[in-house]
Amino acid sequence: MAFEDLYQEIILDHYKNPRNFGEGSPTCSAVELDNPVCGDHIKLMLHVNEEGIVDEVQFTGSGCAISMASASMMTEAIKGKKVVEVKAIAAKVIKTLRGEEPPKILENFGDVAALQGVIKFPIRVKCATLSWHALEDALAKIERKK
Repeated sequence: MAFEDLYQEIILDHYKNPRNFGEGSPTCSAVELDNPVCGDHIKLMLHVNEEGIVDEVQFTGSGCAISMASASMMTEAIKGKKVVEVKAIAAKVIKTLRGEEPPKILENFGDVAALQGVIKFPIRVKCATLSWHALEDALAKIERKK
């Protein structure tokens, strides 16, 4: 199996079997974002506990395989991590997908590495980063509540 084929399989698996898909608890902060270019929609629900750890993250939405798989991968990459680390991961992923950082950086974040192929298709970058921008918005919303 070629490197690209493996990554395609990972993306398809996350699309067909999304992790952390569903409504979050009422204690979650919710953010909704759309990608008007292709119609992707995500609702991200996030809860940060008193220790500053993301202890709950769920999403719902609809869209292309890249968009939904990226959201699934993102939830796995951040769950159980401190907010400061989550912010750093989100920033690195977004910059990398935009071509501002070396693609190999994504290999530090588990299945998120499968998104490396998206970099070659600028029109798909917005699909892949939608959930990550929702994450940044959700964290900012939580900080404003403090």
